[in-house]
Amino acid sequence: MSARDTLRDFTTRAMIRALTTFERFESGVSFDPLDHSSVADPYPGYATLRANGRTHWSRLTGGPVLVHYADVVSALRDDRLSTNPSHMRRWERQRKRLAATGRTEAEIERRSILASDPPDHTRLRKLVSKAFTPRSVTALAQRMEGLIDELLLPVKGAATFDLCQVLAWPLPVIVISELLGVPPEDRERFKRWSDDVIQTIGVVSREGARRALRASRELGEYLTEVAALRRADPRDDLLSGLLAAEEDGDRLTMDEVLTMCIFLLVAGNETTAKLIGTGMLALLRQPDQLEALRTDPGLDATAPDELLRFDGPVQMTTRTATEDMELAGVGVAKGRTVILCLASANRDPARFPEPDRLDLSRADNPHVALGHGRHFCLGASLARLETRMALRGLLDRFSTLELAGDPVWGDNAVLRGIDHLPVRIT
Repeated sequence: MSARDTLRDFTTRAMIRALTTFERFESGVSFDPLDHSSVADPYPGYATLRANGRTHWSRLTGGPVLVHYADVVSALRDDRLSTNPSHMRRWERQRKRLAATGRTEAEIERRSILASDPPDHTRLRKLVSKAFTPRSVTALAQRMEGLIDELLLPVKGAATFDLCQVLAWPLPVIVISELLGVPPEDRERFKRWSDDVIQTIGVVSREGARRALRASRELGEYLTEVAALRRADPRDDLLSGLLAAEEDGDRLTMDEVLTMCIFLLVAGNETTAKLIGTGMLALLRQPDQLEALRTDPGLDATAPDELLRFDGPVQMTTRTATEDMELAGVGVAKGRTVILCLASANRDPARFPEPDRLDLSRADNPHVALGHGRHFCLGASLARLETRMALRGLLDRFSTLELAGDPVWGDNAVLRGIDHLPVRIT
């Protein structure tokens, strides 16, 4: 790299840092979620933000940052705040950026259930819920146990292994691909597509955006072929269920089915993989809770939600004001985007006693790691089941589990997780 390229790269990173920092000017407090130390442990930064004001400011969005539980929940319930990006003040500028990466008009306008509002969101959720039921998820439990056996078999007799690479990353992508009806030989392609598509979340380079678009197109083409087969010969899988779902004569269009499948692949793979990794790290760092989970199977019911509260993968989300409004004591202009720090809300001492203590027996646990209100996670039951079975599978197979080195964190500050987690076993 030339000196000029080095300087340009340094300048670009400095500009991104300046834009993404959360600030409160009168107190001089700031927090950069992209800083390496913040990615590894953002919670001291969140505590500082909470202690120094009700709202903070983001230069990137030009809107407020909410860090307290009551304010975040209130915003998640507020119908005046939208997930649809077309309400953004800078939407036309964003459209041009998206078009510059090669997206067509149809691709720019296409939105998942996560980025839609009523009545579109209500319609989509009703139809998808008919195919994505807790009963169908529970039916996967026996298959998951076999998959965990299969994935952990190669490390039997080893002294150490990388828990993320061996179990946390492969398990969710296999589960979601089988749920959709994808054959085993295509799992690796599904994982690659998911890894590329997820780059659209957070601060992304133009090359990352192009790679995500390419993956989305390839995935769409693949699923179109599989969907044609399922229309002719329906099976007991989620894709067939989405194609058949009907409510008062209404069905999902083919484009909606494909968009939903891509959304479920990314949401059902990345978030759960990262939850298993960060959840296991939290347990390894607090051996008393690990031992409690090992000796008390009754904690299986509450452990996933406490791990989600304590260190969930989705750190923050956004909403856009559809009208001029007041939020958390400050004025928000129409079109301004609000950042909701879910992870900070989940450590708010005003709502959770001893919030920085992992307590797997915590019963009163209305965390927002899976969202809240109409956008509450569709796959919540699947995420809880996979996490519970992965942890139980590890505890049942290994008499001791200890950290064998430092975790290696990924660089996504919004969908935060561990890439490598070395553990020692016997």
